[in-house]
Amino acid sequence: MPPIPGSGLAKGLAVTLRTMTRKSVTAQYPDAQPELPPRTRGVIGLFEENCTVCMLCARECPDWCIYIDSHKETVPPAAPGGRERSRNVLDRFAIDFSLCMYCGICIEVCPFDALFWSPEFEYAETDIHELTHERDKLREWMWTVPEPPALDPRAEEPKEIGAARKTAEKAAAAEAQAQASQTRSETHGPAGQEGPQ
Repeated sequence: MPPIPGSGLAKGLAVTLRTMTRKSVTAQYPDAQPELPPRTRGVIGLFEENCTVCMLCARECPDWCIYIDSHKETVPPAAPGGRERSRNVLDRFAIDFSLCMYCGICIEVCPFDALFWSPEFEYAETDIHELTHERDKLREWMWTVPEPPALDPRAEEPKEIGAARKTAEKAAAAEAQAQASQTRSETHGPAGQEGPQ
């Protein structure tokens, strides 16, 4: 059946009339801050301690708006007789928010959880060159990142947590066994003889 002529116009007018009868609500920004949804994409926060300067974020960024500089340092061996190792040390981590398109690829590809979405959105500048924010500012935004939602209690335990728990239990058992054998040796003395009373 063909549509009745003018039905689209009538539907549009009905929406207009419905909207006209409602009271308008004005958000009094900046006096009243907006309530942002938990997954808001504001700016990117950097957790420096987790950054290994692997450059994945900079390589995967479609806008090339992430600038990273680093240098290598030699780390002494962890155990005697070990060899020295070299590691990257972060010198500069900057994001040019005038180029950033907020796609989140850098956050997704970071294997060490060094980048996070922060709900901060008030970072306008009068000069476009000032929209390149260095790691100090990115670190400030890190502390505004909301906590992740709680895990589903019925969900399967992550493999990493299970492996860490097993390792901790083995270490605790080995320590308890070492402590018990030390107590026995102190009590019985050398070659199974009774120790001093």
